Amino acid sequence: MKPFINKLINFSVFSFLTKRIEVGKNNLSTREVWLEDTLKKIPSGMRILDAGAGELQYKKFCAHLKYVSQDFGQYDGSGDQSGFQMGSWDQTRLDIVSDITSIPEPDASFDAIMCVEVLEHVPDPIRAVKELNRLLKPGGYLIVTAPFASLTHFSPFFYHSGFSRYFYEYWWQNFGLSILDLQPNGNYFEYIAQELRRLPLMGEKYPQKRLNILEKVALGIMLIALRRLSKADKTSNELLAFGYHVFAQKNIS
Repeated sequence: MKPFINKLINFSVFSFLTKRIEVGKNNLSTREVWLEDTLKKIPSGMRILDAGAGELQYKKFCAHLKYVSQDFGQYDGSGDQSGFQMGSWDQTRLDIVSDITSIPEPDASFDAIMCVEVLEHVPDPIRAVKELNRLLKPGGYLIVTAPFASLTHFSPFFYHSGFSRYFYEYWWQNFGLSILDLQPNGNYFEYIAQELRRLPLMGEKYPQKRLNILEKVALGIMLIALRRLSKADKTSNELLAFGYHVFAQKNIS
């Protein structure tokens, strides 16, 4: 009976942690809401390039646009089996298969370009942005999201852990891009909560140890504290956040 009760308590704690406390769970959903809203600002009928499109998961937000997808097409879902991998990855629907720094399209081919969670996977992100800028018409729109800090994923195609707001402010100005919107995704407390949620999985994966009941209770208490701090927070994203979302326009002259 005692092992059953312990198992039940463990399940209840786990359920409480994952379902009832929202802090640290909104990295993806916040990004996708911003992306959908931003893509609605692009006038209908414009030609948009999804650079590093992967499995075309954001084509669904581009029904009003002439959508073209591009990716290097070499990731298979398993990578080198280090860090976080997808398991499977379907890139059979891509329009253009090429390196992001050399896309076979003429100058000023696109009215808009989006590059979502891609720059960390590019050995030379500055060269990639230069190429996207070449393809963008004057007055065209560039939409970029990338991590501010991230764990290893899609390795071996993982070259940068993230980019600060100063990266965008410096390089976008250098490329003649005016930033219309620059939004942090999450904050310090949300980021810490996200990683605490991964703790049981990381314990089982690396040291191959499970958290005991007291450790799970402590984890729950910390998530409650992080939720309270995050709700009261205003500026901790200057220290740490999931990433940044950037909407810019190419200068006409």
